[in-house]
Amino acid sequence: QVHLVESGGGLVQPGGSLRLSCASSGVTLAYYSVAWFRQAPGKEREGVSCISKSDGRTYYGGSVKGRFTISRDNSNHAVYLQMDNLKPEDSAIYYCATVTVYSDTVWIPDFGSRGQGTQVTVSS
Repeated sequence: QVHLVESGGGLVQPGGSLRLSCASSGVTLAYYSVAWFRQAPGKEREGVSCISKSDGRTYYGGSVKGRFTISRDNSNHAVYLQMDNLKPEDSAIYYCATVTVYSDTVWIPDFGSRGQGTQVTVSS
């Protein structure tokens, strides 16, 4: 079981940028597909982005496509989420998890793999 820790959240103005990091405790994430999810108060969990283990293919939720970029650094055992042109509706707790990819839009978290999350608040 992989233990993941997210960081990089914070308060940013609309139009600003943040870079989230998802780090594993010494286990290379190259062997896993990893996804970012977010959940805002009173809303369901939303899949934000995913990077596959097999070919590095990337997937994005419709609301973030063109603004967010997922990448991985296998030497640092990390996956990153670059978030640009942030909007107030992007405010949520963001967390990463290892996942099984079933389709372009269906990424199911592996049991117990998600981290504690990092808060992103977009507000002027």
